[in-house]
Amino acid sequence: MKAVVTRQHTASFLPQIPTNSNKWKGGTPYRVRQEKKSDKSTQILSREQIAQFRNSLKQNISVQLLQEGYHRSFSEFFSLLQSEQSRIEAADPSSDLRLQTPLEDQPDKLEAMRLHLSHAEQAERIGSWSKVCEQRLLVAQFFSAPEDLWLRLHFYHSCADREQGGRSRPATEARACMADIYLQQGDLLEATHQAELCYQQAEDGGWLDSTGRPLRLRAQQTLWEIYTRRADALLDAAKYKEALKLLHRGHSIITESEDKQGEGEATYRLGMAYQRSGDHDTAKKFLNTSMQIYDRLQDAEGLVKAYKVWVTSVERYTQTQTELP
Repeated sequence: MKAVVTRQHTASFLPQIPTNSNKWKGGTPYRVRQEKKSDKSTQILSREQIAQFRNSLKQNISVQLLQEGYHRSFSEFFSLLQSEQSRIEAADPSSDLRLQTPLEDQPDKLEAMRLHLSHAEQAERIGSWSKVCEQRLLVAQFFSAPEDLWLRLHFYHSCADREQGGRSRPATEARACMADIYLQQGDLLEATHQAELCYQQAEDGGWLDSTGRPLRLRAQQTLWEIYTRRADALLDAAKYKEALKLLHRGHSIITESEDKQGEGEATYRLGMAYQRSGDHDTAKKFLNTSMQIYDRLQDAEGLVKAYKVWVTSVERYTQTQTELP
């Protein structure tokens, strides 16, 4: 019987991967390539970078301001955070202030302060005073939440009350904003002060506020509202002479602004005030003028209210004339 000869296969199942072949001389082995890739992705953290993970954001921003040479910005930043802490500690335990999130736990607000304060200080170094005020106006407008009103007023004042730059467009807008705030708070004297300064500074500037509204017109409308509210309090106290003086001033300003709706209301208010003071003849004249303005504006509601008061003035004037000897 013939022996069965089994053919031996010298080739393996998987192809051989040469390890020392010359064709690898121009390339880089995978292990080495991976080590180099790892070297690029692995970085040794500096002491400052490590500190960022350990320190609070407040501390990191403080260090950054100092390292970059913004010492005034650091002082103001630190002072404001300390001021807030003092306000919280002094507040009544049941006060809403105790429930508010502290500034140091609000990254967006801390970063806004750092950014605008440092930019303002940088502008101050080169004497760009309008730019200084612009940065302070911007950071004031950033703090729009009701609980940040104290911060908003701080930055508005730091913008408008400057010896250098205090009459610039941004500073004038800051005064307009403060006039609105103090009016809302019922502080009519401070509102008058800010609005009158805004009116004086914007008188010849032709400036617009951040929303595109003329600053002069804004000051005129605010002043009229302030004078009207102050006059109402004087009328309630029967101080007619002082009240009429304020109403005439407000009427003059709003008429100058060419705000016809405001002019009609200001004229109506004067008629009402003269009626309360007992001068029905003068009241009748102002009320008649207000009706003409409302009629041109096609303001039916204004026309009706002015007509009702006008009728009363006519009746009372007629009555006083018949009572004369």
